[in-house]
Amino acid sequence: MPADDNIPKHVYTAEDLDAAGFDAERDLGYPGEYPFTRGIQPTMYRGRLWTMRQYAGMGDAEESNRRYKFLLASGTAGLSVAFDLPTQIGYDSDDAMALGEVGRVGVAIDSIEDMERLFDGIALDHISTSMTINATASILLALYIAVAKRAGADVSRLSGTVQNDILKEYIARGTYIFPIRHAMRIVTDMFAWASEQVPEWNTISISGYHMREAGSTAAQEVAFTLANGMTYVQAALDAGLDLDRFAPRLSFFFNAHNHFLEEVAKFRCARRVWARRMREGFGAKNPRSWMLRFHAQTAGSTLTAQQPENNIVRTAVQAMAAVLGGTQSLHTNGYDEALALPTEEAARIALRTQQMIACESGVAQTVDPLAGSYCIEAMTMQMERQVQDYFDRIEAMGGMLRAIERGWVQQEIQNAAYAYQQAIDSGEAVVVGVNRFSREEEPPVPIQRIDETLERRQVERVRALRQRRDAGRWQSALDRVREHARNGGNLMPSILEAAESCATVGEITSTLRSVFGEYQESITL
Repeated sequence: MPADDNIPKHVYTAEDLDAAGFDAERDLGYPGEYPFTRGIQPTMYRGRLWTMRQYAGMGDAEESNRRYKFLLASGTAGLSVAFDLPTQIGYDSDDAMALGEVGRVGVAIDSIEDMERLFDGIALDHISTSMTINATASILLALYIAVAKRAGADVSRLSGTVQNDILKEYIARGTYIFPIRHAMRIVTDMFAWASEQVPEWNTISISGYHMREAGSTAAQEVAFTLANGMTYVQAALDAGLDLDRFAPRLSFFFNAHNHFLEEVAKFRCARRVWARRMREGFGAKNPRSWMLRFHAQTAGSTLTAQQPENNIVRTAVQAMAAVLGGTQSLHTNGYDEALALPTEEAARIALRTQQMIACESGVAQTVDPLAGSYCIEAMTMQMERQVQDYFDRIEAMGGMLRAIERGWVQQEIQNAAYAYQQAIDSGEAVVVGVNRFSREEEPPVPIQRIDETLERRQVERVRALRQRRDAGRWQSALDRVREHARNGGNLMPSILEAAESCATVGEITSTLRSVFGEYQESITL
């Protein structure tokens, strides 16, 4: 059980709600109505099921394209792109820093030609695409739009999400490039530009997922995620953006972890806290600005290499919590992901898990069926108090940016992770198949393997591209990126121009790095 104060009681009664100060009209309301505790849609899944996404990307663009077409044929409704580490941190496949990492944890994308191969035969204006990319999010979105334009698609109809949550990279994940203040400028530039050019695109997915994977508690996940969200809102306001124009396009990304009841309470708490902050704290007038829309993914950190078939059950429980918590889209992990990237069989089982919850369990037929539960409502109120306590502590430090720069947020998560590992080591927290119900021998499990020749082929591709592109057009485009970085113009038009001129991810990143510099972590507690 996670080490936090939200440990449930054995029995809940109406007295627990009274003690928590619960007011059904104020705190609960109706589905689709402020404060959205019961969900953002009045009919929820009766009107439309959540989007069933499967996060995928491996090797090169062709290999990933085959997996996407397999998933679409299997019934997935949206694509979710995993990029390899060099792409995430702005290095081309032929850079010395990329050696041994090309295509390993996701797909290698160096240029517009790679992006074209990635989506070959897939109509971009007829699907929803989520891209898990942060430090280089502006470049990957530009490449996606450039490919859509080449294909003759109506860019204004493109729908999807780019994660673009750079703050959680400094907190929990580490794939940052630029100093925080410059990185925040890129984020707000994307907000402003996309609201005009790709109005159906979600320009950020404010993510608690990776903080939970790093060991945070459920309450910390909500508090730090929403604190990051409020920091982005304030940065956008400071940049002169209109709140009720950009706020409806904000989205969130949460972890669906093991503790079923706590997770349902977590999602409800997050919606309610965000709605109140946006309406009462920031003064948003548009009801869509108050709505917290979120994607959920089952918890990769809970998957075990021991008895990996047990992970199918873990994932099903976690997915059900996300659904009963009111998610708008969901990814379910493959059971073999503690060993390698998922095989087609594992991906199919993960998708079928969602389809069975949607079509066979009956939970989609009733809107927010857990509303009014003594346990759920009391746990939601308790978590809201814990979140507010974190907000107060962050404000006392001078805000989230200062708390991150001091290393305080990171330390809070590390302390929680250490406490949970101690509970596992002592046996207080049971992990089935690991510290209880284990077996002496593990049968072999077929795993996905990446072709060893892929890296060489990808290096050859990017080098060949450099030889045949229009050098004059390419250099002029990069010069404009540098000029806008220095002089303060919106970066997105010049980044898109560079993408269309066949500039690579590494070259655009290097150009920005020459102006902004690199972030150097310095923790002073």
